[in-house]
Amino acid sequence: MKIKLVTAIVMLFVTTSALMAQEFNLSAEIRPRFESRHGYKTLVINNTKGANFISQRSRLNFGYTNKKVKVYVSLQNVRTWGEASTLSPNDQAFSFHEAWAEGKLTDNVSVKLGRQEIIYDDHRIFGSVGWAQQARSHDAMLFKFNFEKKHRIDLGLALNADNQGLTDQLYSNVAGYKAFQYVWYHGKFDKFGLSFLGLNSGKEYLKDPADPASDQKVDYMQTIGPRLTYKADKLIANAAFYYQGGKMMDNKVNASYISANVGYKMTSNIHLTVGFELLSGKDMDDTSTDLKSFAPLFGTNHKFNGWMDYFYVGNHFNSVGLQDINATMKYTKGKFTLKMMPHFFQSAAKVIDMSGNELSKSLGTEIDMATTYKIQKDFVISAGFSKMFATDTMEALKGGEKDAANQWGWIMFTFKPVLVKTVK
Repeated sequence: MKIKLVTAIVMLFVTTSALMAQEFNLSAEIRPRFESRHGYKTLVINNTKGANFISQRSRLNFGYTNKKVKVYVSLQNVRTWGEASTLSPNDQAFSFHEAWAEGKLTDNVSVKLGRQEIIYDDHRIFGSVGWAQQARSHDAMLFKFNFEKKHRIDLGLALNADNQGLTDQLYSNVAGYKAFQYVWYHGKFDKFGLSFLGLNSGKEYLKDPADPASDQKVDYMQTIGPRLTYKADKLIANAAFYYQGGKMMDNKVNASYISANVGYKMTSNIHLTVGFELLSGKDMDDTSTDLKSFAPLFGTNHKFNGWMDYFYVGNHFNSVGLQDINATMKYTKGKFTLKMMPHFFQSAAKVIDMSGNELSKSLGTEIDMATTYKIQKDFVISAGFSKMFATDTMEALKGGEKDAANQWGWIMFTFKPVLVKTVK
């Protein structure tokens, strides 16, 4: 059934493009990735065997544009090699990663509705999570305002439900939120860029979790703050600050985030960046119900705080926060790129062990390395290796053993051919 649906959509787009399209694109992406995990996301115990597997993202993308309308559909299949029988008659892994339409209301204003990736600035609060094979997309409505190509304002709205019910039902929060509203501004000022985000995100819950018949409530948390960028000659710099307040699940929110990065192009081939991030946390002996740990919400967390995903990728939320001092050394030569990133991690708040003793804030050092070779524009091979050198404090937080061989390696093949492109 799903194969027939895909065929029908392809035929519809191709036929439409041939008749009336200003521009039509049909492209594909096939991305298999082998991973060897032994201490990925958390410390392992000595003599524990790691996991080895191959996952794959497969996409078929359709894009159509005329003077007033844009339409984009991305069909996606994500699987682990071997999870489906070789004789399986059904494939449950298909989904729409994106399916949206955007229409121009005026020369400077447009509206975009449907399933879509939402990406702003450096992906810290809103990002595509492109490393994950499934990636992230939202069901949302966006109003876009552009002024003289130097100033842009986006207004975003989302409202989620589990089904098309007849009465109000408790939402499962499968999307991570019941609703959100946000405004994002970006302006260009010569060598400077300024962004500002104001996000109001809400989760639905029962006032009395022990009573399914109790009233439903939505608490809203606000994330607000600016991001500043600077670019001149060989120097690139940025800094950001966000504050989180409001309430979440009947708990007061009081958290903050700060980051700063400076990059310098030393030669035509070598680029060096140093950076710092602080995500607030909560002392382990703090008995209040306040939420003091900053939540990056819908960001591409794999991009930050080490590629081994020890922090904020499905873990570390409402914990002791994080300080991350890091550097990136990037070498590029033709089609070849080599990158190395050391991270020096500390907690942002107090860590207390089982005996009530305060531990050092040092969590450890992670070394990330990756290389990419672009065989041609639509075929890229990349590989990486990461190693975690953890401390006693990391062991107290994560479990496992700090002296085990905590490491992770991967190799990935990315094919992204353009199958059809027509312009009228």
